[in-house]
Amino acid sequence: MLGVLQELLLRDEKVLPASALLERLRQELQALKQAGEDMPQPAQAYLALWLNEGWLTRRLPPGAQEEQYELTTDAITAIRFLQGVLQPRATATESRLATVMQQLTKLAEDTNPDPTSRRAALLAERERIDRELEQLGKGIVETLPPERAVERARDIIGLADELVADFRRVRGDFDQLNRQLRADLLNNEGSRGQVLEQLFAGMDLIGETAAGKTFYAFWRLLTDIEQATIFSESLTEVLGRDFAGQLSAGEKRFLRHLTNRLLDEGGSVHEVLQTFSRSLRSFVQSREYLEQRRFNAVLRESQRDALTAKDYLRPNQDVGFELWLTSAKLRSASQWHLYNPSERMASRGMEDAPDSSMSLHDIASMVRNSEIDFGLLRRNIYELLQQSSVVSIEELLRVYPATQGLGSVVGYIYLALRHGQVTPSNVQVSWTGMDSVERSATVPAVYFMKEKEREFAR
Repeated sequence: MLGVLQELLLRDEKVLPASALLERLRQELQALKQAGEDMPQPAQAYLALWLNEGWLTRRLPPGAQEEQYELTTDAITAIRFLQGVLQPRATATESRLATVMQQLTKLAEDTNPDPTSRRAALLAERERIDRELEQLGKGIVETLPPERAVERARDIIGLADELVADFRRVRGDFDQLNRQLRADLLNNEGSRGQVLEQLFAGMDLIGETAAGKTFYAFWRLLTDIEQATIFSESLTEVLGRDFAGQLSAGEKRFLRHLTNRLLDEGGSVHEVLQTFSRSLRSFVQSREYLEQRRFNAVLRESQRDALTAKDYLRPNQDVGFELWLTSAKLRSASQWHLYNPSERMASRGMEDAPDSSMSLHDIASMVRNSEIDFGLLRRNIYELLQQSSVVSIEELLRVYPATQGLGSVVGYIYLALRHGQVTPSNVQVSWTGMDSVERSATVPAVYFMKEKEREFAR
């Protein structure tokens, strides 16, 4: 299941409309069945199962014609975990150790309150820079060996890939935070609670949270023109180095499109964050929360009454009340669209079509040349199974001529894959083509069994 989800929603496209996802899932299931996997349910059932299990999430963005599906944070985490198990990175590399040491040294310097030691550290750094400038003035340049450069580049790719995946988790956190704030509004029994006071005061509650502040800081860094320019130039320079030739095509493509991927994922989270903030404020200002709160109160009261009545009434006891339920199917009004006759108007009047010189026999011949006549092939198999318990493809071609040439041979093999038995061995078969030329080929040895004759009686 994770392999199918990865193929559908973790490759080039991360979000798919319902119709596109359903069609691609049907193709994946068909390929799995042909490979021998047991996939008993239809595509719609698997989508419903994955939604219920929390592997998929669906949304209806503003202006969209249909729902859109994407992987949940849990599904992405599971797929990433399996990728790490199947293709583990080196557990300890020099570049990763150097990164840890540099970050730890930087943290120690930035948190040191002693001016004397801070000044000594800066002077030592200046001396190091002066020595390096002196070496450069003499034409001496020290660069990383190619193997270490490739190792560091791959560590950067791994970190960046995890960073891109973190965006989905951040958006899920914002979604959960939005639901929690709405629940606080509905569960607040007072006339004005803390959440209401803050919203009426114009506060962006989601943006003011720790997650919101962290993301806004990251988003400002990502959209800073100076930082973005330096980042893009660095990527271009790295891809132009000689050691970059040792990277795979996928790794080069990842680095080449890294800036756009970060901006796309970050922009998606930023848009969701703004949408949640606006919708939450609109939810309060429109007083819609009051109606939802009243509905919750009525529902809780009904539940209390039901719990009280359960001690006095049996579940199947007649209480003298009839509730008429409608048999009409309820559908959302958003699924309906106004019909516009002008979209289907013909550009001009109807004209008489010229008489065709083709006959029904010509049309039937064209169909036979383009489509395999499975009905005829099934009848041939069924008739021979009336006389024998096992029928081979050689016997079928010997008794019944291949009226469609190679198409008849391919049709028998296809039917055997679905209803017969295909063996690892090969056999030599011959037939007369539609052009009256004798031909032969080596094909898999396929057999049709007597116990499955009903599948061909059509």
